[in-house]
Amino acid sequence: MAVDAADPLLYPCPAFAGLRPALADLGDEVACAVRPQGLPGPRLRLCSADAARLLGWPKPGDDRAREQWAQVFSGNQAAAAHPALCTVYAGHQFGNWAGQLGDGRAHLLGEARGLDPAQAMGHRWWEVQLKGAGLTPYSRHGDGRAVLRSSLREFLCSEAMWHLGVPTTRALCLVDSDLAVRRERLETAAVVTRLCPSFLRFGHFEHFSHSGRHDALRRLVDHAVERLYPQCAEQANPALALLREVVSATATLVARWQCLGFVHGVLNTDNMALIGWTIDYGPFGFLDAFDPAYTPNTTDVGGRYAWGRQPAIAHWNLLALAHALLPLIDDRDAALEVVDGFGDAFEAAMAEGMRAKLGLGPQQDGDVDLLRAWFDLLRACGADWTLAHRLLAAVVADANAPPPQRWLQLFDPWPQRLQHWLQALRQRLQPLSAQERQRRAQAMSRANPCYVPRHHLLQQAIEGAGLGDFSIAQRLHQVWRNPCEEQPGCEDLAAAPPPGSPPPVLSCSS
Repeated sequence: MAVDAADPLLYPCPAFAGLRPALADLGDEVACAVRPQGLPGPRLRLCSADAARLLGWPKPGDDRAREQWAQVFSGNQAAAAHPALCTVYAGHQFGNWAGQLGDGRAHLLGEARGLDPAQAMGHRWWEVQLKGAGLTPYSRHGDGRAVLRSSLREFLCSEAMWHLGVPTTRALCLVDSDLAVRRERLETAAVVTRLCPSFLRFGHFEHFSHSGRHDALRRLVDHAVERLYPQCAEQANPALALLREVVSATATLVARWQCLGFVHGVLNTDNMALIGWTIDYGPFGFLDAFDPAYTPNTTDVGGRYAWGRQPAIAHWNLLALAHALLPLIDDRDAALEVVDGFGDAFEAAMAEGMRAKLGLGPQQDGDVDLLRAWFDLLRACGADWTLAHRLLAAVVADANAPPPQRWLQLFDPWPQRLQHWLQALRQRLQPLSAQERQRRAQAMSRANPCYVPRHHLLQQAIEGAGLGDFSIAQRLHQVWRNPCEEQPGCEDLAAAPPPGSPPPVLSCSS
């Protein structure tokens, strides 16, 4: 399976000549060369023009270009003269040490220079990775494949999350095939191509720390500092400074998840990115009826990764990362102090995000109680998270107008409790002028999306794709590019799930 750069079966594609080797400074101990197995009869089904534009790659516009993309991004044809790579890592899964893991179905094609660092949160390079292109040395008992169902969910959600303002891997394209893959049932294979400035995970550092290979651990830290956090290089202890940056980025990320109502579903340490971006869209979900104990993962019987526990689990995972970095930090108390800063950083980011969602503006005394009462109200009523916040803007905009009937219906079982909270909100906003209220309401519409990747919509796209019809997926992809703007004819995409729909749950194969 391992290959070298001189392998005569590697046929680089001229269209992607700007792709250069990635992780060249880390050595074979971290990354090994592997040829993707590819797919028989690959078909390019979806392509993100937004993601392609980041790399200066034009979206394939004719049949020849589409066939070329299908061959390259299925793994059938090499994208460049250098081989693809896969990396080794370890991790804690559901709080238990899982030992060695690794890229069991991911092939890193290389890295491409981004046209605009502002579109990558300041990063200049994008790593390009295939997910589902076949076996690697770390596939263990897996087949190295991804199915169309899960690949479509990842493509659509990762692109939607970016436009929702959440740091995340991007999805360049999705290729499928008639190749049969066995999961809970027989399905068809697909490959999604992901972009990220770095796919380094907490688990990479855990692997080399727990195995006592501290030279490799230092190379990883040096690489991360140089590529991701160059401001740490001049610090007295770059590893400790790196940890501090990761804590800050993770706190901001999780606060954005919480404000959006996003539940990752499987926050193991090997599923957390050092860069502080969202990676690995498996059994994720979005809150419909508000329930802090909601987890979309069928495997998570104890609710470890529920919405309400995500901040605590992120903190736990950061402690695991700190433990992995201790051989280079050599100061347990200093590392613990840095990680314990997560709580304050998260609370500040969460409070800021929620004040924006409720139109509260700068922090004032009593805001914590007002927010707590809001969460209690949402939970008691089982109100739809997205709709409750979206429709609240009309309440803030005009102090004299009655609340929209659609909004009141979300709290129908508890009218007195709602009125009590509304009175507190109106008192909080009473000093505002009519003009300032309108400005706040407009800002709320930007903070509270109209459209999010709800499970029932993704299922519609999956069912259509299973029949060879990707029109639903294409429609969702287009609408979710502007999630905060109400779009004519898309009322069905803003609606809550049909009445009586149970909360969605998915397996890790999702």
